[in-house]
Amino acid sequence: MDTNITFSSKVKTSHLTRNAYLYIRQSTLRQVYENSESTKRQYALKGKVKAMGWPDSNIITIDTDLGQSGAESQDRVGFQKLVSEVGMGQAGIVVGIEVSRLSRSSTDWIRLMEICAITDTLIMDEDGLYNVNDFNDRLLLGLKGTMSEAELHYLQARMRGGLLNKAKRGELKKPLPIGYIYNDYKQIVKDSDMGVQEAINIFFQTFNRIGSASGAVHEFNSKGLKFPLRIHKGFNKGELKWVQLVHSRALQTLHNLMYAGIYIYGKTQIKHTAKKKKSVVMPKGEWHAYLRNSHPAYITEEDFEKNQKILQQNAHPRNEDGRSSPPREGPALLQGIIVCGKCGEKMTLRYNRNKDKLIPIYQCQKHAIEFGGKLCQSIHGENIDKAISKLLIEIINPLAIDAVINVQNEMLDRKEEIEKFYSQQVERARYNMELARRRYMNVDPDNRLVADELESEWNLKLKELELANEECEKKCQMEIKKIDDKLMDEIKQVTFDFPKLWNDPNTSDREKKRMVRCIIEDVTITGRCKCVTLGIRFKGGTIKVIDVAKPLMRWQKIQTSQDVLEEINNQMLLHTTAEIAEILNNKGYLSGTGQKFSQQVVASVITSYKIESRQDRLRKLGLLTMKEKMEELGISQKKLKHLRENNQIKSYCYSRKRDYLYEPEKYIGAITFN
Repeated sequence: MDTNITFSSKVKTSHLTRNAYLYIRQSTLRQVYENSESTKRQYALKGKVKAMGWPDSNIITIDTDLGQSGAESQDRVGFQKLVSEVGMGQAGIVVGIEVSRLSRSSTDWIRLMEICAITDTLIMDEDGLYNVNDFNDRLLLGLKGTMSEAELHYLQARMRGGLLNKAKRGELKKPLPIGYIYNDYKQIVKDSDMGVQEAINIFFQTFNRIGSASGAVHEFNSKGLKFPLRIHKGFNKGELKWVQLVHSRALQTLHNLMYAGIYIYGKTQIKHTAKKKKSVVMPKGEWHAYLRNSHPAYITEEDFEKNQKILQQNAHPRNEDGRSSPPREGPALLQGIIVCGKCGEKMTLRYNRNKDKLIPIYQCQKHAIEFGGKLCQSIHGENIDKAISKLLIEIINPLAIDAVINVQNEMLDRKEEIEKFYSQQVERARYNMELARRRYMNVDPDNRLVADELESEWNLKLKELELANEECEKKCQMEIKKIDDKLMDEIKQVTFDFPKLWNDPNTSDREKKRMVRCIIEDVTITGRCKCVTLGIRFKGGTIKVIDVAKPLMRWQKIQTSQDVLEEINNQMLLHTTAEIAEILNNKGYLSGTGQKFSQQVVASVITSYKIESRQDRLRKLGLLTMKEKMEELGISQKKLKHLRENNQIKSYCYSRKRDYLYEPEKYIGAITFN
């Protein structure tokens, strides 16, 4: 066949007036470096294009995709540019040494052919020249595209098969965790640095002793121990660094089967989904390789399984997708929806038991778990839950429900109006786009001045349609349920019965939490000196800020009242502690613990609150001690005691040990207690 005759019959003046695009691609940079002849052959096609009539200035070489795979067009900037130039009618011919260079994806190849057909663009490879609008040429190009994609599949299958065979023998090299390296024979051995081995052994021993990953992290960091880290990529590849152990790295180490001497491959596999490829964790039975005793181990397989059970028991339910955890058992109303006001992290929950009552404690402990540091916040939750209960009962009332129903119905009417309005906008934009498209398709391609203007207008209308669709979807996202008469009556009835329902002992904690979540989105708490600030965000988006008093400490709860302190102070000069206790009991006073007063309790209150003692008060009035009285009278202790017991001298008891003070002789009968 005479190639020149074939070329001349397909190449027209309209093609020669446009550019010729020479597309050059190699799949990998290694091919670019090693298979230089293939690259030279592709560049040599430029001479063939020149011989067909294109001037050198109109031949554009696109070689920005050297080193890029043709399986997809997403990361191929050069191919995207080629398609856009063809779509805008700038190309008269597209040249590649073979179809596989342009694309190894049938989807991308067929799309390129369709655009070439619309813009009357020729395609040429090393075998010949093709007019996509010709049925035979189109059929041949389609077959070549299919064979190109199949060729890639076969190549990948062969490579994948060889890779899996090596993996099943445990010979496939892969990144190793810290503590392992490859020796000169490509075998997995322990790191030659004994410090690395020792650090890993200490870590596993610490975990076995403490029984938790966070505890092991805290132990490491509190003792100033460092954990090894070997850099796998970049300028410092292979360099060993010593860093602070964090919780995430501790978990990675504990979950890694390599430390048990087991070689695995295929734990995570790529699966094709609607959202393109996705890495999926596979069941153990579907792993490609699971080889025991393939290399030296730091722990036994039994120890590994034991560690996994411990971690599973210690694990707290997590929210990987960012949603709140589901309502669980326990009285804490804000479980799963409470946020730390200091660092913004989700707060966790624990309970303290006070007799038969569980008291919630809200804690922000992410930083403490990750780095073994202190808790960000730990707040007593009893008063917080009481404040939330009170708030719900206040806001859920018949008047509020009537307002909600009216607003709901009004929003429903507005939603219908909004949907109608934006739907009309979309229809108008679609009509304008179709009109611009028809104008562009009907223009003579050779009339570039008009064609370019109509193409720009079409692109503009396409963008306007896209924006209109996005705006319509955004405005119509609200899902508002219509409130009919039956539903309205049910809502009102629940409103009237809500306080009774909320306080009913038969209402479970889980149901109460569900009620809270129907109204409240989340609560941000910030502990202050004497109170806790709650930032409550409701489902509708409104925010309410309230302050809640912190619960009294135990020492505050057992404080003696001010009335009792004043009564004790008033009676101190006139009575002993035993007499004061009797007076307080007769007047109906109770101690801070709620019990009746005794001599010991009164004495403890006097000491704790630093009330001036009876002895000091009597001494200020001039009374004498036993020694001073004996010196004054010149008598013995026995004689003084005899005189006191027979009421021959005036004395005053001031302690539980029956110690006394005595009036001086010159003041007998002169001392008064006013």
